[in-house]
Amino acid sequence: MSDGTVIKANVYRPMDAAGRIVETPTPTIVNMTPYTKLASMLATSALSIPVLFDLFTDVMNRFDLFNLTGTPFSGIGELIGVSSGGAARLFSADDKLIKSGYTYVVADIRGTGFSQGSWDMFSERETQDTAEMIDWAANQPWSDGNVGMSGISHSGIVQLQVAQQNPAALKAIFPLVGASDILRSYALPGGAVNPLFTPAWLLAITTTKWMPDLASIFSGRFDWQWLEDRASSPIVWLDTLIQAIFVFSADQIPPNLAEHLAPTSDLRTGLERPADQIKVPTFIVGGYQDLFAQSQMKTYEQIPLPPGQKQILMNDGYHTTVGSGAGRPGGPPRLDVLQRAWFDKWLKGIDNGIEQFGPATLFQQGGGWTTGDYPRPGMTHTRQYLSPAPSGTTGVVAHDGSLSSDIPAEAVDLTVAPGLSTLCSRDAAQATAGVLSIIDGCAKDSRIAEVAALTFTGKAVDAPTVISGPVAVHLNTVHDVTDGYWSVTLNDVAPDGNSNVLSSGQLMASLRAVDDSRSRKSANGDYTEPYQFLDLETRQRTVPGQATTLDIGLTGVHAVLQPGHRVRVDVYASNLPKGFPLPALLIETQLRPQHLVLDPNAPSWVNVPLSRPI
Repeated sequence: MSDGTVIKANVYRPMDAAGRIVETPTPTIVNMTPYTKLASMLATSALSIPVLFDLFTDVMNRFDLFNLTGTPFSGIGELIGVSSGGAARLFSADDKLIKSGYTYVVADIRGTGFSQGSWDMFSERETQDTAEMIDWAANQPWSDGNVGMSGISHSGIVQLQVAQQNPAALKAIFPLVGASDILRSYALPGGAVNPLFTPAWLLAITTTKWMPDLASIFSGRFDWQWLEDRASSPIVWLDTLIQAIFVFSADQIPPNLAEHLAPTSDLRTGLERPADQIKVPTFIVGGYQDLFAQSQMKTYEQIPLPPGQKQILMNDGYHTTVGSGAGRPGGPPRLDVLQRAWFDKWLKGIDNGIEQFGPATLFQQGGGWTTGDYPRPGMTHTRQYLSPAPSGTTGVVAHDGSLSSDIPAEAVDLTVAPGLSTLCSRDAAQATAGVLSIIDGCAKDSRIAEVAALTFTGKAVDAPTVISGPVAVHLNTVHDVTDGYWSVTLNDVAPDGNSNVLSSGQLMASLRAVDDSRSRKSANGDYTEPYQFLDLETRQRTVPGQATTLDIGLTGVHAVLQPGHRVRVDVYASNLPKGFPLPALLIETQLRPQHLVLDPNAPSWVNVPLSRPI
């Protein structure tokens, strides 16, 4: 790199039928990964076993053996479907892509794997390294100068960040389960943190970065600078997270931690980069329940390219089930097939029509796969007011209310208390990257979680009703202390009572201040995407006993309510394990019950995009 740090990479090149390396320069794909090029190589080797993988994929997709929809084990089928959907090939150096005439470079990000330096996630230095790797690859004798980027999760985020700089050689990217605004979609959604996945993720990268290059040891070429760099930075960010966990007062946050939390800090800047400068063709793949779901639709909308040059594919899946359902009857092609077509078009100039695909290929929750624009045309954002009148559609809940197009006539004070019922919820499955999704009774039915919720259920629709676009909830709240924590879901309720989460959002009451310059509103003047500052400088403690209005943005939705189904809003005072307020804020809530005041003079509502009135 330009500062002398050495980045280690594996370079895979195509060979002819006689086993000779093809000397003709080829387009090049770069994958910058913190998950080590060693892990990528092992995956590549496993997926390259002759016949085995193709046979498995063909059997899975042709006979749909593990489509266990309607059984208690459908989550297992979705996890298995990841391999047959092609996502595994995108984690590895896809041998089929290489054989079709591409060189593939897998590089360990600075401070991870075998590379030198100290890891500084999503930093300007990391982005600069990526740009320098693109330039290096484009100028190698085996490259024709055209570079694309591939990779999953962190590697997908890196693509979006470097594409903001539009390096000359970069011609297309294909990020899987990445996003541009990491702060609001994952790191600090609504001001809370994920107490499970984040520490596990940081620990995994910290552990694997200490794995030495055994081949260099045996050959006498061990990189002593690598060892020196590891010793000077043994753990990265874990210590910062631990420090944040053990700070118990917002007024006594240490200067170094406060510096990270400041709006202009390097960490904040790296975690919230808009995608409005990207000019290279971009194909985003995500899931409605992905860790970064809240940002993926927004990222697609922000990219200033015409539909076709930018595309998005979303399934109803999690971080670990990306692409599940692809390659099956009625679904889109496998992800590896789409990626090759994308690169063939933009790196090789092959007229294969991929720019006519989509541009938004979305699994319609409650329906099936659809293509078109996002949001779908013909949607009207409509207020549905939270009413205390019972809907008669729930089991045991904190309160059974209803949704109505009319403002409720009476004022009612409803109380909701923090609880642990959300440990069995779709948000819990999301927070564990999909691991808990195999428990269908939790991941696909909220009736257990709703025991601790204020529920508000609408009337049954008499015709298919599409919900497509961003959703926001406006709440009139009262707290007994100086802070509170709120979580909201939008659900599709079936005639048999099954309550399936379509979208969710959360917010610390003291972090409610909205940046209107970066928020979006619908024609009716209500927020569709409130953009909170989420910093200590704009923090406003609640006044005990005084009404406080909150606007909470939910993940974008693309769903259809079938005849007989209803829309429901669930309101919670906690959301473990997806959202855990930092102790400095949690202490101020005192885990006290919170109040939702349904007042005709200050109503609460959900602003939902509908194809027809309900």
